[in-house]
Amino acid sequence: MNLVADIGNTSIKLALYGPEGKIATRRFDVFDEKEFGNFLCEYETQKVIVSSVRRLPEEYSEYFRKKAKFFHLLGPNSKIPFPVEYETYETLGTDRIAAAAGAFITFPGKNCLIIDAGSAITYDFMIDGRFKGGNISPGINMRFRALNRFTDALPLVQKRHGFSDPGRNTTDAIAAGVISGVIYEINEYIRTFEEKHENTVILLTGGDGEFLHDKIKNKPVYMPDLVIDGLNFILEYNV
Repeated sequence: MNLVADIGNTSIKLALYGPEGKIATRRFDVFDEKEFGNFLCEYETQKVIVSSVRRLPEEYSEYFRKKAKFFHLLGPNSKIPFPVEYETYETLGTDRIAAAAGAFITFPGKNCLIIDAGSAITYDFMIDGRFKGGNISPGINMRFRALNRFTDALPLVQKRHGFSDPGRNTTDAIAAGVISGVIYEINEYIRTFEEKHENTVILLTGGDGEFLHDKIKNKPVYMPDLVIDGLNFILEYNV
């Protein structure tokens, strides 16, 4: 049994994989050994992989190391099954390379644009089986917080579906400006990617992926587990 841990900026996602594939997943708001134990109590794990986009506290590392004989922390020294053309590989987010691995195994031979809509929105490019790099943009909640923090009069607005566009009041103007702006941005990335490349697939993942999916013009393939699927593949590749 494989244990996959994806530690993001705002949550921790654990997943269990057996020979036939994914068995269970759960998202946690904080590191909690008791809650982790409740999730894992029915399973015996032999291999563990951890990906973290933030500095990994020692207690996290110690906990996961104890869960299996084989422990792998995804990083610059990990073996990756495709060329990575990124000049500062040591600064590349492990979630990004894991998502690329998920795309690589799920859509072999395809040119993939991977959109991960989380705290930040990343656009990563898998072209001809090679990771070409990508772009990073502020996520939805980050944009809302920035407007509130760096102005004196604008309120903090929450992500929501219903708002007037163009906005007929300040909160709707902010909601429309941020959410519509993100959608226009994504739509243009998709348009230019499909214009430049043949045999393409567009993938959407991340915490805001479900919220955005139906709003995007050319519906991408929504894969909420793309990162953990990629992590499980990388784990087996490094055993």
